[in-house]
Amino acid sequence: MTNTRDLFDFIAYTARLREVERHNRATPERRESVAEHSWHLAMVCWALHMEFERESGLRLDLERMLKLCLMHDVVEIDAGDPSAWHTTGGSTQTEQARAQEKTRTEEKARTEEAVARERFGALPAPLGPELLALWWEYEDGATPEARLVRGVDRLNPALMRLLTGQGWSDVGADAAALDRLQLPRVSASPVLTALYEQVREAAVARGLLYP
Repeated sequence: MTNTRDLFDFIAYTARLREVERHNRATPERRESVAEHSWHLAMVCWALHMEFERESGLRLDLERMLKLCLMHDVVEIDAGDPSAWHTTGGSTQTEQARAQEKTRTEEKARTEEAVARERFGALPAPLGPELLALWWEYEDGATPEARLVRGVDRLNPALMRLLTGQGWSDVGADAAALDRLQLPRVSASPVLTALYEQVREAAVARGLLYP
């Protein structure tokens, strides 16, 4: 019989994702939680699923994409949610800053891997092994589904900075810096790239982002 205590503990653990704040806002008055972010990624992937299939000519596993959306940031309950801008350095970077960025990225990866192994590894099969495999799939961008979810994950905070009027002044970023952060991931899909370009153009037009 499955150890329901382990499952209960994991369900209670995942509820804490509501407590982890991101660096972009959910409304003009408050920051977004990681739980809200994960839900919205799932909704966006569901809405765009047929477009992703049409443009790629592939049959994409929507259930797998939704699972990736919902679980990929669970480790941040323990590991925290560092801002992507803390590692990109805004508009410019020195060699020293790039070296520091590499160190921070490697430390983040080690921390999150340790959390994933501890939290998912404690769960009974088949759930635990599935969660750990999905986490690696997302981190490595190992499948078309994972690459698309990674692209939506990168687009989403830029969208929220536009929708809430937060802009990018707090991170000292201009349109070129935003391109450097966004394009490597959103380029996984023409429709994601087009949506990102709409976000960037609207943000510049509203004075939220320097061209």
